[in-house]
Amino acid sequence: MTTDSQPTVDRFGIERANTPLEGNPEREARRKAARQSHQPKGLVIVNTGKGKGKTTAALGILLRAWGRNLRVGGVQFFKHENASYGELKALAKMGIELTPMGDGFTWTSKDLDETQAKALHGWQVAQQKIASGEYDVFLLDEFTYVMHFGWVSAEEVVAWLRAHKPPMTHVIITGRDAPEALIEFADLVTEMREVKHPYRDQGIRAQPGIEY
Repeated sequence: MTTDSQPTVDRFGIERANTPLEGNPEREARRKAARQSHQPKGLVIVNTGKGKGKTTAALGILLRAWGRNLRVGGVQFFKHENASYGELKALAKMGIELTPMGDGFTWTSKDLDETQAKALHGWQVAQQKIASGEYDVFLLDEFTYVMHFGWVSAEEVVAWLRAHKPPMTHVIITGRDAPEALIEFADLVTEMREVKHPYRDQGIRAQPGIEY
């Protein structure tokens, strides 16, 4: 029989959860109370951090939601508007609208004014789509950068979501450097932390089906 213990950290710096095989009375009581008080809610979900997997995890939710016949869509803020990544090909076949609206910004933009204008236009489009009530799950991919760069304030985004997001619509926001105001407002926040990376450690470049 296992018991709860203090978290341990392995040689890679990963904190181990020490997940127990069996429950205990206190945990079971919390679970029972949560089940009894369960109230559905449209969540604000944030995937942030320096590690890979932020968009990938969000796409997993879109896939799951689509499988439940939920209405799914999204905007990609920095993927080039003519992009044709693997996820876009797959989602198109599924009838899921995920619209890239950027100029391919990869930290070396040749025209930051244009990059900013496209990102802000993407936010306007996203606002219209979210407020329409036509989506159950909506993804704002790489949207944290728009706030981090100061193109729109996190406080303004939070205020808009609080006022205009339909109560049962789930909104997923991805990207590094999620601002504190967004983290405080969100219902679910996950930080991706890089432990090993094939490019950094082995010089292996991005590969189709894995990174794009």
